[in-house]
Amino acid sequence: MDILVKNNFLYTNEEKFKCALGINGLTMNKTEGDLCTPIGKFKFEKIYYRSDKLGPLKFLIPSKEILRDDGWCDDPESTFYNQHIKLPSTKSAERLYRDDDLYDIVCVLNYNTKPVEAGKGSAIFLHASKPNFEGTEGCIAIEHKSILDLSQKIQINSTIIIEA
Repeated sequence: MDILVKNNFLYTNEEKFKCALGINGLTMNKTEGDLCTPIGKFKFEKIYYRSDKLGPLKFLIPSKEILRDDGWCDDPESTFYNQHIKLPSTKSAERLYRDDDLYDIVCVLNYNTKPVEAGKGSAIFLHASKPNFEGTEGCIAIEHKSILDLSQKIQINSTIIIEA
């Protein structure tokens, strides 16, 4: 399955979803903290999910349950920058186990992963949106029910193309 993101919509072969993107729009030159979504073609590396809220789920790519101490390092000074980590951490990190539903399913894009370049941006995910589709910190976000359905169709060769 290939996915296209354009004009605040996410398209698959069969469906079209309204989506939220970075508060400051799209960019070809992503940097940490710019609140922009990177333009480009990416693959999905892994899916993290809240089995305690959603129950057991089956995915077609590697997946892992989100536990209370799961985080994602967003500190460019850390050797673990743009990687999954365990909390607490002495470095800046985003908590994956959240009180809201935004990270019930987190599909990790391979943006800035191999190799990781410090300061080029971290934690670029496809996840659930806020009810009003408020802008993200750089991720792509769709409705909760839609991310639940879509995430179970993503395959190892699936791509997501983010266009201006």
